[in-house]
Amino acid sequence: MFGTEAVKERLKSFGYEVKADDEFALTFCVEKVCSTIRNEINQKNVPEGLEHIAVDMAAGEFLMAKKTFSPDDIAGLDLDIAVKQIQVGDTNTVFATGDASMTPEQRLNNLISYLLTHGRDEFSCYRKLRW
Repeated sequence: MFGTEAVKERLKSFGYEVKADDEFALTFCVEKVCSTIRNEINQKNVPEGLEHIAVDMAAGEFLMAKKTFSPDDIAGLDLDIAVKQIQVGDTNTVFATGDASMTPEQRLNNLISYLLTHGRDEFSCYRKLRW
């Protein structure tokens, strides 16, 4: 099962170093995502095949909370690197066609939206019926 360490590494790849006072918020985001996925697929645990999606969703939840409540904490994110292009398997998402086409806030919003929503179509592969 995935945990906060995988999410910390994902956030680090975007240029955000998790601080000691972020631990509760990060744990909350991980538990929230686990609960969401478990409720969607009607299983007791997050399957291994959905862990990479869960990590991204938890990172997105964390960044959204930081953007809302502590925007100065994420001011150092390198959005030029993090958001121009994301490739997962053979799916390629390009957020900015030119350096000046989007504001940093728009690029951050696109990144967060991507992290929160991509891969949800894979939930159906793991869904159990409820009776």
